[in-house]
Amino acid sequence: MPHWDPNQYLKFGGERTQPAIDLLSRVKLAAPRRIIDLGCGPGNSTALLHGRWPEAEIVGIDSSAAMIAAAQETYPEWTWTVADIAGWTPDRPYDLVYSNAALQWVHDHESLIPVLFSNVAPGGALAIQMPAHFQSPVHRILIEIATHDEWRDLTATAAEAIKVGRPSFYYDLLSPLCSQIDLWETEYIHHLPSHREIVEWMRGTGLRPFLEVLPDEDMKRLFEERFLTALRHAYSLQRDGTLLFPFRRLFAVAYKRE
Repeated sequence: MPHWDPNQYLKFGGERTQPAIDLLSRVKLAAPRRIIDLGCGPGNSTALLHGRWPEAEIVGIDSSAAMIAAAQETYPEWTWTVADIAGWTPDRPYDLVYSNAALQWVHDHESLIPVLFSNVAPGGALAIQMPAHFQSPVHRILIEIATHDEWRDLTATAAEAIKVGRPSFYYDLLSPLCSQIDLWETEYIHHLPSHREIVEWMRGTGLRPFLEVLPDEDMKRLFEERFLTALRHAYSLQRDGTLLFPFRRLFAVAYKRE
């Protein structure tokens, strides 16, 4: 798991929060009493949950102490805990188990997803969102650069850091367990001012595992420059100079029987 920088992550706070809004809008629960935000980051998604259900008991957990510290600083009145999603074992179920852009960092979804759903209370829901852009140019370029001879051995583990299955995989996992499942993908078209902004975007998430395993700043700079050069060939600018950056995401909301 990479180390997280809340400030870098929130450079694109609006773009990163929109999928959390879209996920929340599809949750058909009237008044859940207990809610957990798994992988809450700096609290931007948790704030949405509080906004919709201000009377609910809501807890945010994240494996990054830096993210939890940022959340506590912004929202000191709420409950925040440093914890690993893979080892999360609550003392009782939650009416809503919610996770926005976090589960891709936790492996073995075949075991994980049923465990998370088992911690949903009767009549409650599991709501998750993860990136699904792994056939996109930006991801293919990142993996191709990581296989270059000078750092291939160093980056082998980083290339396996993010794991997300296809929609059919999650349907097969959840449909035998739930009363209803809402499953969809959305491709967001982000408007960026330059190719370098894609690098900034990726620094906050998918690029981090690769940079962290490189031994010095010169090698990190070289890796980023090669990444940027390849991005300039892969993404064309619009007539007004804007760069359109498509980013696909996978959503699922599964409801537990009463």
